[in-house]
Amino acid sequence: MPTLYGNTSGLAPHATKALERIYRRKIPLDAITTPELTRALADASRETGRQVGALVHRSGEVDFVIVGDATKLMLPDIGRLRAAEGRFRALRLVHTHLFGEELSRDDFVDLVRLRLDMVAAIQLTPEGEPRSLQYAYNLPPSPVRAGGGRADEPQAPALPYRSVGPLPISKAALDFGALMRSLEDEFSRQSRGRSNAAKDGRVILVHVAEKSRPGALARAEESLRELAELARTAGVDVVDTVLQLRDRIDPRQVLGKGKLDEVVLRAAELGAELLVFDQNLTPTQAATISKHSDLKVIDRTQLILDIFAQRAESADGKLQVELAQLKYTLPRLGLKDDSLSRLTGGIGGRGPGETKLEIGRRRARERVSHLEAQLRKLVQQRAQRRRKRSRLGVPIVSIVGYTNAGKSTLLNTLTLADVLAEDKLFATLDPRSRRLRFPEEREVIITDTVGFIRDLPKDLFAAFRATFEEVADADLILHVVDASDPACPQHIATTEELLHELGLSQIERIMVYNKVDKLDVGTARRLTLGRTDAVLVSATRRETTEPLLALIKARLEKRWDDAATYRPPTFDADDSPEETSVDSVELVD
Repeated sequence: MPTLYGNTSGLAPHATKALERIYRRKIPLDAITTPELTRALADASRETGRQVGALVHRSGEVDFVIVGDATKLMLPDIGRLRAAEGRFRALRLVHTHLFGEELSRDDFVDLVRLRLDMVAAIQLTPEGEPRSLQYAYNLPPSPVRAGGGRADEPQAPALPYRSVGPLPISKAALDFGALMRSLEDEFSRQSRGRSNAAKDGRVILVHVAEKSRPGALARAEESLRELAELARTAGVDVVDTVLQLRDRIDPRQVLGKGKLDEVVLRAAELGAELLVFDQNLTPTQAATISKHSDLKVIDRTQLILDIFAQRAESADGKLQVELAQLKYTLPRLGLKDDSLSRLTGGIGGRGPGETKLEIGRRRARERVSHLEAQLRKLVQQRAQRRRKRSRLGVPIVSIVGYTNAGKSTLLNTLTLADVLAEDKLFATLDPRSRRLRFPEEREVIITDTVGFIRDLPKDLFAAFRATFEEVADADLILHVVDASDPACPQHIATTEELLHELGLSQIERIMVYNKVDKLDVGTARRLTLGRTDAVLVSATRRETTEPLLALIKARLEKRWDDAATYRPPTFDADDSPEETSVDSVELVD
């Protein structure tokens, strides 16, 4: 018995038989439709008062017959596996429009999202007779605009499809097979011209905010700017950004349906394969958006975790990242997936058994427990090293601050070290310590730390807590701020909030306004006006750090004087690598 899809409730028996007879039609490859198929669809629409469509395979067979309502069709699930690169689904949709209306946005979205060969609408007269035909097909992605742009800004982008008609039925002649061969050749040619890295790395950034909150637009734009920096650090190519302000965020798909459809079309136009959302998505939201868009979907947390995974070098850093990734992924293993429902049988295993999903979840939990045990050992080792340093009587200065504020550059400039310093977020994941010698044989150990960021993923924060707690034994904190960043006040607030959460608010600190060479003199001076705990530096220029060194020396005088048993430190073979490779810099008054 042929299967009918869609809105089949309430169909009369004769209407059902008319719909089932559509499966008998054969359509040659050199035609979009045939007079027989056109007539059969029109008659079925007149009988039912609903849109009727057929998904026709290139072989000429009708694979699906779909019934909608008076104004739209809901296509069945035809599988989400894409064809080979440069190829389409080998299905075209031919359907009726009862009121003579043109192809709708839903038609275009289905064409692009499902990679259909074509969507064609038979436009009917009020009497239900075929009057005209309009069709649309996909076009290869257009060249990406340099630097991307806001999708909600006024612009006239090239569409990812071409629409033809409406044409009178008698004049709607087209060699469909020849068109598809030429299109697939063009798609394949463009695909070969792009590197795999470029293809996989083309992303669209999405931010959705509630417009009722004061300053929502400014905060959203700043947040998107930071997300773009995270994407650049991750090594992907941002081809566009989308910002939507709503009365409230949609609980299922975050964006409104209309805006999400725009994003789908935009992704097809620019050849993007990935959507990165600025907010953290629930497993259900991510699955819903991915199913609707047929694109890979990740959120801000996943992007940050990916950056940490790329940049972790030390054994403990890799452990911390893997633990955070597993804790993030574990709840998402709970989503139902029928493909994972195979049973592991055997004697004693009768009944439901254990599904692959349950096995994956159990193994993930076992791995989490193992990693947590490993990290507890690392915490103990770090504590032992800190106690050893404390016994040596050497003051410790920790550099903290928002990511990419210039912390590693400042460490290099102060100590003439060669710690990796890049103009990227999270260039430093592992604490690096270097020795700095002041006159009168007085020394300090300066430690660079992981940068902070707003809404730091809680699993990542928990995994790296032991690293952050390196600051706990500091005698002095240098809070480094990028003074040239428009979001400087927010970055200061984020860092102070995280220090408070770590219980480090009581440690004395110096505010170091970095990158002041990018500011005019008046603006820079106002930052430290009337303050004795703040200095201005340009971390790339050593001469600008002299006031900072003087302030550090003044703050640590009492610490040195109190250390009656102070002696220059010696390091033995049991110390950590980052402390055995310290540099020594002589500072002369």
